[in-house]
Amino acid sequence: MNWQEFTALLVLATAMSFTPGPNTTLSTALAANHGLRRALPFVCAVPVGWGVMLLVCTLGLGALVLAMPLLGWAVKLIGVAYLLWLAFKLMGVRFQFRSRILNPSPINLKADAAHMHVTFWQGAALQFVNIKAWLLALAIVSGWIAGRADPGLRFAVVLPVMLAFAFASNLTYALAGSLLRDWLRGPEGTGQRLLAFNRVMAAVLVVTAIWMLFI
Repeated sequence: MNWQEFTALLVLATAMSFTPGPNTTLSTALAANHGLRRALPFVCAVPVGWGVMLLVCTLGLGALVLAMPLLGWAVKLIGVAYLLWLAFKLMGVRFQFRSRILNPSPINLKADAAHMHVTFWQGAALQFVNIKAWLLALAIVSGWIAGRADPGLRFAVVLPVMLAFAFASNLTYALAGSLLRDWLRGPEGTGQRLLAFNRVMAAVLVVTAIWMLFI
């Protein structure tokens, strides 16, 4: 692989990894609601799941997803349903009310952290129902690996680069979410800012899910 090809790979990796998407949205939301430690399993799962997907596409099996319309639509629909479910969980904010009888002061609304937990394996599996991830993997295989004289060597170069970018981008978004965590809790920990933030993140997931249906 010459330096022009490698530079193009870095540009693609930067553009695709650091632009907002379902993975970065979830990394941010998990860290903002539960802290960086709770978000790290998902942050680590993204590159692992996508790395396995790249291997599958390199072996030629990934092309079946796009070559078979029914299979492609199944991936899309499962991915859309999962993102909508995560958006619903992100909106699952409980409210604690003080009784007016016990306390004559105005009702106090206290928003808890969203009841959303994504395990390592769920995060890895999410990559396989993300049609955007499939398209990226197939684009990299067709542009940098398939049909070349040294596909094995090229795969060995491409894989760690893409894994590093996937990890770095999700970690960056998770760090941003964790830094916002105290501010999102608001004065006296009422969590109204967190509620608004979760609604925005849920909306992003819904928009992403709808977008996935048309690509």
